[in-house]
Amino acid sequence: MRRTLSGLSPRRLRLWLAVFFVALAVPTALLIAHAYGQLKWEAFHQYRQMAEELGDRIRTALDERLGTEEARGFADYGFLVAAGDPSANFVQRSPLADFPLSIDLPGAIGYFQVDAEGDFSTPLLPPTGTDAEAFGINGAELRQRVQLATRIHSILGRNRLVRATGGRGLDEEAETASEASMGKVQATDEVRVPGTAPVVTSAASIAPEVTVSGQAVFDQLNRAAAPGEPGRQRKAAKTLGRVEDLRLDQQFEADAVERKSPRTVVSQAEQAASREVRKELSALPQAVPAAPPSLAASPAVADEAAAKRRIHVFESEIDPFEFSRLESGHFVLFRKVWRDGQRYVQGLLIDQQAFLKGMIEQAFRATALSQMSDLIAAFQGDVVGAFSGGTARELYSSASDLRGDLLYQTRMGAPFGDLQLIFSINRLPATLGGAIVTWLAVVLALILCGGFFLLYRLGLGQIRLARQQQDFVSAVSHELKTPLTSIRMYGEMLREGWAPEEKKREYYDYIHDESERLTRLINNVLQLARMTRNNIEASLKPVSAGELMNTVRSKIDTRVERAGFTLRLDCPDDVASATVNADRDYFTQIVINLIDNAIKFSTKAKRPAIDLGCHRQRDGSVVFTVRDYGPGIPRDQMKKIFRLFYRSESELTRETLGTGIGLALVSQMVAAMDGKVDVVNVDPGAEFRFSLPGTAGG
Repeated sequence: MRRTLSGLSPRRLRLWLAVFFVALAVPTALLIAHAYGQLKWEAFHQYRQMAEELGDRIRTALDERLGTEEARGFADYGFLVAAGDPSANFVQRSPLADFPLSIDLPGAIGYFQVDAEGDFSTPLLPPTGTDAEAFGINGAELRQRVQLATRIHSILGRNRLVRATGGRGLDEEAETASEASMGKVQATDEVRVPGTAPVVTSAASIAPEVTVSGQAVFDQLNRAAAPGEPGRQRKAAKTLGRVEDLRLDQQFEADAVERKSPRTVVSQAEQAASREVRKELSALPQAVPAAPPSLAASPAVADEAAAKRRIHVFESEIDPFEFSRLESGHFVLFRKVWRDGQRYVQGLLIDQQAFLKGMIEQAFRATALSQMSDLIAAFQGDVVGAFSGGTARELYSSASDLRGDLLYQTRMGAPFGDLQLIFSINRLPATLGGAIVTWLAVVLALILCGGFFLLYRLGLGQIRLARQQQDFVSAVSHELKTPLTSIRMYGEMLREGWAPEEKKREYYDYIHDESERLTRLINNVLQLARMTRNNIEASLKPVSAGELMNTVRSKIDTRVERAGFTLRLDCPDDVASATVNADRDYFTQIVINLIDNAIKFSTKAKRPAIDLGCHRQRDGSVVFTVRDYGPGIPRDQMKKIFRLFYRSESELTRETLGTGIGLALVSQMVAAMDGKVDVVNVDPGAEFRFSLPGTAGG
């Protein structure tokens, strides 16, 4: 492994790590993307289920209101209905004759009936010629009833569902007065779509293309347009556009359609089966000839009219209700009734936007769907309402403004089947699982990036260490070979008697010095071995600074003198008496390494001298200094020189010998004695300083 690292360059290391990183990152990213996609699908189906439930609730609410209307009899659309046994000849006001209206259907304007001749009537008004006060209706309420009846008649008239004029209880003068006083019956009508300006339509703008009117127009309301025939709905009041113009992405819907719930289909089938033509027996009071106006208020005349009133019981056949949208933009819920061979149309006129707001928008706003989706209401393909989700309500002016992913679309049950709800996603909120996946992705990314960065730094360090160890082996071999060669050469000369008598002493000293040099080198190597095994344990004992200086002096005097240097000691008496905790062997080896280092790097100094000193700091510690007068140390190498195997010069330019472990051992041994080591440049030379902590009594 180490051999492999020594042959690996940093560039190749980065390349291999990059390949390894990609090999791990790509599958991880794919797994996270797949998990996120699955969670997104789950969230989509969760909200789709909410949309289905909302659609079911709206459908159920419509069915409940429809059931209420279906339960009404034919006679309820008159002002008076027979109560109890018809033979009792007792009549009362119809439940549809209440005013104000109490209809549990948002947007309901009022009930109406159109007979076979196209004449309009409403349960709001008492029979013609009767005294309204006799039924508890005062003058003010009667005017309001007339105004509302006029409004209903006007809307139906503009849509050609009744004759343009006439109608029981409504003459031209009354209509004009009612419209003027209420301001509700106007020549124009407004159709408001959320987020849009009111669309004003006029009776002139919806001029009929055909001359049919009255009940014939009811027959055409829900008739599908023949091929080539302009669709009737094209002439309806302005809408946001067609459903086909919506810019909705159906990617999610395509998958969800396959999972369409059969429950809805069954429900619609059951509902269709339950809506069949029914027959009923109705009791309707016959009209009594009107009394002269001068006698109409007389109680006697009223009692006589009541006595003349007869209850007529008859059978009628009632079709299921139909639901349609008029050209004016109003909705109409109506049914056809056959009685005595004549057809009647009975129904309820509904304001479109009030209906959509009350039946659909309120239910939509009450759900979490409104926070992330839009709801579009369409009738026969025309977009008639758009409710923006989210906190910021957007304004839509056309169907092309409605964008997003299609979440769910459904139709209401019969007879509201032409009413379609379309849910689209604006923003799919992150689920708890999505948040967890996101955080896991972030954590994995940090771990991968951080791990590979640390791995790169570790590999780079190992490459550097392997090369330094190679350099160390080379340097140690050279350091060992040089003194051994000298010792062998001088030893042979002395053994063979080739050395002159006056040179023998010099040769013995040389052998001794080289032996000392080998000893120091071997000691450093052994110390390095202990250091690499983390086996450095100093034997700290209290000892005075003076004793340490004297101990080391005897070991370095000869070395310094033979190197041609002058050793100068400077340790004041007050400092020499200070006691520190130190390991004598460590201290000696530290000073010897620093002296050797000073000699090696200042051989060419103008002043061949080495200063060994000590001084005391305020905290009681003693600082020992070793100074040379050489070139000093470059600033950028002051921290590096204490690294293991570091040598300041390159292999090509190196002029000094060394193994690169001397200063590293100094740093380790000082640290083992709880001291600190540093180096500073002085002029000239460099000064190494290491401090040892003082004892409590010193």
